[in-house]
Amino acid sequence: MASAAVITGCSSKTGSDSAGKATAVGAASPSPAESAPPTTPRAAYARLLEGNERWVNGSLQRPNQGIDRRRSVAEEQDPYSVIVSCIDSRVPPEMVFDTGLGDLFVIRTGGQVVAPVVTGSVEYGPVTSGSPLILVLGHQRCGAVKAAYKALKERKPLPGNLQSVVETLRPAYEAVSKEKHADPVDAMIRVHAQQTAADLRRSANLGPLVRKRDLAVVSAYYSLDTGKVEVLSGAPSA
Repeated sequence: MASAAVITGCSSKTGSDSAGKATAVGAASPSPAESAPPTTPRAAYARLLEGNERWVNGSLQRPNQGIDRRRSVAEEQDPYSVIVSCIDSRVPPEMVFDTGLGDLFVIRTGGQVVAPVVTGSVEYGPVTSGSPLILVLGHQRCGAVKAAYKALKERKPLPGNLQSVVETLRPAYEAVSKEKHADPVDAMIRVHAQQTAADLRRSANLGPLVRKRDLAVVSAYYSLDTGKVEVLSGAPSA
């Protein structure tokens, strides 16, 4: 696992309580969702999918959301996954995966686009805190991807910095344009998530962790209709 580094202002794990929780005398035993954070890609992946299943079924546990948890992570954090998702108000990762305080590093941009400064934020968890999983989450009816698709198809740039989002999505648009799709925007959403995950796996800082199997980078697609997360690529096998 990557060695921990100290970055002022953003404390990472240093090995206090293994579950990252307050251990008051007489406290109730933690639920499965509140147990010690997983330390392998496969375990982190399973924890996320279990949480999503609870979200889909309406059997939420809402772990790690009480005052004790707030206090226990005030000094240190030990997130087990990094989620790269869209800014869309209907896709809050902490709810989608039924998690709580200190469980996830979450990076949200329009259309979950990744530029150098965003890549640095994605790398923070695995490189400084040993987070074993990155999940790039595209979603159904993404407005950013829809706008980019229209702008690229009609060759009409969007105003201001919005065009930088469009350009980042251009590779996905070009890939989709080579084939016929019943819903090209939806296809572009899925392709973009997979391309982004592939780029992260090849990055200078994350690539060695992936090759050692200390880190998995997964692409996925979230259905607004069902709440279900569909894994597209990169699921850890061990």
